[in-house]
Amino acid sequence: MLKRLLKSDGLRRVLCWLGSLYIRFAHATGRWRVIGGEAAQDRWERGEPFILCFWHGRLLMMPYCWRRDRTIHMLISQHRDGQIIARTVGHFGIETVAGSSSKGGAQALRAMVKALKAGDCVGITPDGPRGPRMRATDGVVNLARLAGVPIIPATFGAARGRVLGSWDRFLVAWPFGRGVIVWGDPIAVARDADADALEAARAQVEDSLNAITAEADRLTDRVPVEPAEAA
Repeated sequence: MLKRLLKSDGLRRVLCWLGSLYIRFAHATGRWRVIGGEAAQDRWERGEPFILCFWHGRLLMMPYCWRRDRTIHMLISQHRDGQIIARTVGHFGIETVAGSSSKGGAQALRAMVKALKAGDCVGITPDGPRGPRMRATDGVVNLARLAGVPIIPATFGAARGRVLGSWDRFLVAWPFGRGVIVWGDPIAVARDADADALEAARAQVEDSLNAITAEADRLTDRVPVEPAEAA
């Protein structure tokens, strides 16, 4: 029944609007602090683009790690679930690029390279849209190589909330709670990186995201979410 209801475009619009209101409410009523982020702030101030990278399961509060006066294009799958996410984050002024590794990937890659070269930033969940959870694909490092920009990881943790049973172990933050947004260090990918260098960068992205996500969970007294078994 839920799937049939979600086929209604009007209902999806209402749900996305309500979702954006919930995110605003959870942030407004919470006690949030930011750890790190100096590299992102520096690049924002200088008008230099970068790739924001975060796990699919930590997507909910990511609009609040971003400066509203800086344009970002987020890669979203063309599946119905992806379009719901796109419409929800659109209420925060986030632009979207439709595509994934399984559909529309080449077109999306070109669009993201174009956006980065124009000076805008791009956001990617390197384990989305289907996983495995907290395992980075090589798409993000290939994009960084082609565009010549660094990757900066980020995540969030929440003391009050629930980890869903979905493939990504999606974290829903409850209102009136304590939360953190944690940034990692920039990861550079050389334009002339060979296959070994790209794999090393991919592993660095994965390790960094897992480390800051574990730190966010530790700081909010939450049992850490473990990555899925490597494919």
